[in-house]
Amino acid sequence: MQSIYLWIVLAPLAGSVIAGLFGWKIGRAASHWVTTLGVGIACVLSLYVFKYMVFDGGEPYNASVYTWMVSDGIRFEIGFMVDKLTAMMMAVVTFVSLMVHIYTIGYMHDDPGYQRFFSYISLFTFSMLMLVMSNNFLQLFFGWEAVGLVSYLLIGFWFKRESAIYANLKAFLVNRVGDFGFLLGIAAILMYFGSLDYATVFANTDSVRDQTMQIFNGSEWSVITVICILLFIGAMGKSAQVPLHVWLPDSMEGPTPISALIHAATMVTAGIFMVARMSPLFELSETALSFVMVIGAITAFFMGLLGLVQNDIKRVIAYSTLSQLGYMTVALGASAYAAGIFHLMTHAFFKALLFLGAGSVIIALHHEQDIRKMGNLRKYMPITWITFLIGTLALIGTPFFAGFYSKDSIIEAVGHSTIAGSSFAYVSVLLGVFITALYSFRLYFIVFHGEENIDPHAREHLHESPWVVTVPLILLAIPSVFIGYMYVDSMAFGDFFKGAIFVAPEHDVLGQLAEEFHGAFAMTLHAFGTLPFWFAASGVFVAWFLYMKRPDIPAMLKERLSMVYSILINKYGFDRFNEVFFAGGGRAIGSLFWKVGDQKLIDGVVVNGSAQTVGVVAGLMRHLQTGYLYTYAFAMILGVLVLLGIFVL
Repeated sequence: MQSIYLWIVLAPLAGSVIAGLFGWKIGRAASHWVTTLGVGIACVLSLYVFKYMVFDGGEPYNASVYTWMVSDGIRFEIGFMVDKLTAMMMAVVTFVSLMVHIYTIGYMHDDPGYQRFFSYISLFTFSMLMLVMSNNFLQLFFGWEAVGLVSYLLIGFWFKRESAIYANLKAFLVNRVGDFGFLLGIAAILMYFGSLDYATVFANTDSVRDQTMQIFNGSEWSVITVICILLFIGAMGKSAQVPLHVWLPDSMEGPTPISALIHAATMVTAGIFMVARMSPLFELSETALSFVMVIGAITAFFMGLLGLVQNDIKRVIAYSTLSQLGYMTVALGASAYAAGIFHLMTHAFFKALLFLGAGSVIIALHHEQDIRKMGNLRKYMPITWITFLIGTLALIGTPFFAGFYSKDSIIEAVGHSTIAGSSFAYVSVLLGVFITALYSFRLYFIVFHGEENIDPHAREHLHESPWVVTVPLILLAIPSVFIGYMYVDSMAFGDFFKGAIFVAPEHDVLGQLAEEFHGAFAMTLHAFGTLPFWFAASGVFVAWFLYMKRPDIPAMLKERLSMVYSILINKYGFDRFNEVFFAGGGRAIGSLFWKVGDQKLIDGVVVNGSAQTVGVVAGLMRHLQTGYLYTYAFAMILGVLVLLGIFVL
């Protein structure tokens, strides 16, 4: 199997290298063919691995491929750990990436950076595969940093736009904060476990379970708690959790295909996957689990509220990603890792569908993104309309759609959790259901059913997108409907992740729920009498009433609740605070060092000061150098007298 795993990671890399280095030579068509073929090979082989692991009962694979270095007995290796968790992630990453590659052929058709874009997105796929397939922390960190690098390149792909450069720099700097914590966590693992290999670390947790460290004098900290929180800080950056969430909405400055790839299958899912993979460590610290749960709950609810005031079609969907990532994080904190990963999978399909659907609308309207300049598009774009509706229904957790099974599993699991903060988390995710339905159907109604406010020139050429755009939409819509029903039994409440995810018996909320679970159909019927269903239905009704029946009310509410609106439109002041405190503080410190350290100390004292000293000394010496013989004779006699005086004394 090792050769298959090598092909899976190397095929997208080969396509990326060929398109990146030789795209100018082979042309646009060859560039998209070679990268799409590389990702296609990875997708087919990943689906084969999924079949082998899930349906054929294949044994998990864990082996080193290449030893880079051995130092003091510590091995730095490249290797693969492939179990059901990895197989599922590989299938999701490669399938969504393949859809994005096909879609990009149509979306980026006229862009001058065509070959470069294909090289980047193929490299993104390779980086994410290296991350999810790793069997050690060295390779995990390589994949972690690689997806961060490529996201930086793709967010700022249109590098002539000042807003794009600002956005990719913001993403880069915010992720450096998270990655610093992540690197410290890995360093602590190396220090206390003496290994970077997953299997070795997980097998020796008992030896570290009760150890403590002193971070500050006089206070003892659990080593496991510190390690887990540091690792999760890395996840907060990659998976955009408060307060390291600020980069994700601005990532919309990149082309729409990369928005789908970042938000659905790569980058933001890395943190969720990492915490699930590290479950043997997190299960030893209820403090870390509580921290994870509360951060996720804050993100799920408060980031969802921001989606209510956005008018950019992509930003509304971006804030929904933030909120859904919060749901996944809450699941991790409740030890319902399987439900969180299950939601990661279903979310990947319907969120990619929504972003690509938004891109289809943007293409049709000549790159218009303001939803207030859209309306009644169902008449012009029937395929985009119906697929976008499917994605929206899945997002809000409509029974029989994929998102329902994964989201309701999380809500139920949090409701049964006894971890500190679970009550707050339960209320947050429950209210988040209403908020999600409200902003999602606000977007849907305004764009596809609302009053037609389309630019007359755009209306003349308005039509459905070409097949390279609509086919990926259809292929993503299918799992957005069926994948939840198919796998809720085994993934959320079964033993699908047995051996890959570890849950302590006292934290096994999904095990408790499994005793009451009677199949997907029974779960669906039961949902019609539960709070999440009625919250979602209420959100849809309120959206219809406010934006279809009485569109005058939102304007009135905006005026009367101007303070609340101002807080939301300013994103709780996070961006302003970062600009003033961190960016402004950094500039102020830099200015201080420049003016005091550089100008006054180095230039003024060291460089110019030494030069002035030489000038003063030279000026004094000039008076002694008269050129007259008697002056020099007098100086010599005076010197002799001084020497005689010294000897006499």
